[in-house]
Amino acid sequence: MRWSGLRLSVTLLTAVPLRRASPEPRRATVAAAMTWAPAVGLLLGITAAAVLVVADHLLGIGPLTAAGLAVATLALLTRGLHLDGLADLADGLGSGKPAPIALDIMRRSDIGPFGTVTLVLTLLIQVAALAQAEAAGGGRGPAAVITAVVTGRLALTWACRRGVPAARQEGLGALVAGTVRPAAAVVITLAVLTTACLVVIDEPLGWTLPPAVVAGLAAALVVQRHAVRRLGGITGDVLGALIEVATTVTLVVAAMSPRA
Repeated sequence: MRWSGLRLSVTLLTAVPLRRASPEPRRATVAAAMTWAPAVGLLLGITAAAVLVVADHLLGIGPLTAAGLAVATLALLTRGLHLDGLADLADGLGSGKPAPIALDIMRRSDIGPFGTVTLVLTLLIQVAALAQAEAAGGGRGPAAVITAVVTGRLALTWACRRGVPAARQEGLGALVAGTVRPAAAVVITLAVLTTACLVVIDEPLGWTLPPAVVAGLAAALVVQRHAVRRLGGITGDVLGALIEVATTVTLVVAAMSPRA
């Protein structure tokens, strides 16, 4: 069951073509998948960090372009689904319409003005923040992107905890809503924070990683509560948006360290 959950987590959160053990996974498997989400984020973050380091230090193309390539790598590895969810949620909430109409807007394949502006600004902020962290030196760029991507997936784990409803009776939100035990989310969060604290003992990495994790999760929680209040629960688009919100805020805070 544990490995089935990891396989499902990779399938749902990345473009890696793993076959699911079952076309209709059991609830325990779904719960395991959402619990494994930060681990999948770790793999994605390490990949993006590798692209950042190779592009900046080996190819010498500079922190800004390297950061752009790292962010593009994350979008490629996730098929851009989380970014699409962010744009759809922005359109739905930005419409100011009642929940049924807002959910219908989010279902549409096109992206409206709210979604376009949100998407562009989010990507610009991510690239700029990561470039700042990379330019500061001392390994802060790789540490920032890994921490941000893990935190983004940790926000997903929290959003799927028991007590958070689904906005629809079908779709990804209905599949994963309420599957994660709050105690599991707490344990994983403490593990991430402990790791971040141990990492920043090495002074060149600065002090911002632990507060970056807290800030990213807090921002995602605010957006989640607003989405649940407006839409009646979570959807796949809401989950994708939470990942991007947490990732972006974590990157911004992680980039606040002074230069090494």
